[in-house]
Amino acid sequence: MKKVVITGAEGTIGTALRKDYGDRYEFSGITLTPQDFPSTVANIADLDAIQPAFEGMDAVIHLAADVGVTSPWESIHQNNIIGTYNVYEAARRAGVECVVFASSNHAVGGYEVAGSPAIYALDDERQIDTTVQIRPDSYYGVSKAFGEAMGRYYVDAFGMRVFCLRIGWVRADDNPHPEERTGSAWLDLPTPEDFYGRLRTIWLSKRDCSQLIAKCLDADHIDYGIYYGMSDNPRKFWSLDNARADLGYEPQDSAPVDLS
Repeated sequence: MKKVVITGAEGTIGTALRKDYGDRYEFSGITLTPQDFPSTVANIADLDAIQPAFEGMDAVIHLAADVGVTSPWESIHQNNIIGTYNVYEAARRAGVECVVFASSNHAVGGYEVAGSPAIYALDDERQIDTTVQIRPDSYYGVSKAFGEAMGRYYVDAFGMRVFCLRIGWVRADDNPHPEERTGSAWLDLPTPEDFYGRLRTIWLSKRDCSQLIAKCLDADHIDYGIYYGMSDNPRKFWSLDNARADLGYEPQDSAPVDLS
């Protein structure tokens, strides 16, 4: 059984992963507060404090971050730049072979901003794969592009295996059609139809997210890859083609077609 440490293990994705695959992997966490599961209480911005959590691990899933698209640079720098470097470096020092990095669609979110809201329409044929240039839509997006680049360097320089997942929208309530429209004010979507149209395209269920991460943990034949994380939604402007081909990812869930 692989030993896997999860940064931010108490969050939405970490909780789902521990629930869905706790019988396949031996999980431990790095969290900011004590938990009811094995965890090192430390801030990822402190390399020395997190280092012990990596010893003896086979893989790390790096989820911890400031996830605010409008967060100021000071917070992004501390949590997402310094913290991400620390995770890669702690993994290298401990001889951890594999890192699964929670990147984000915001690393290339400029394409969405430029195409919004028409890009959400079911009959829009635009699709963006992982060969496009990075196009961050925020400091948050910049930090995720940084994490992808850092991963590529650690693969080439130190022989690690790194998977960068440009995750869509994983909701704590797992609801692709919530009553309250929250979480996309930065994009200034003027109508409910625009909001739900966006969520219909980028929603990732907790079950599908867990599956995608597990596929990465088991993909010993891949040294580096960037993959989008969405469910099998009726409209997908981020391509899942290489996730299906490389990893065997087959999403089980889908957002509803009806926006009413």
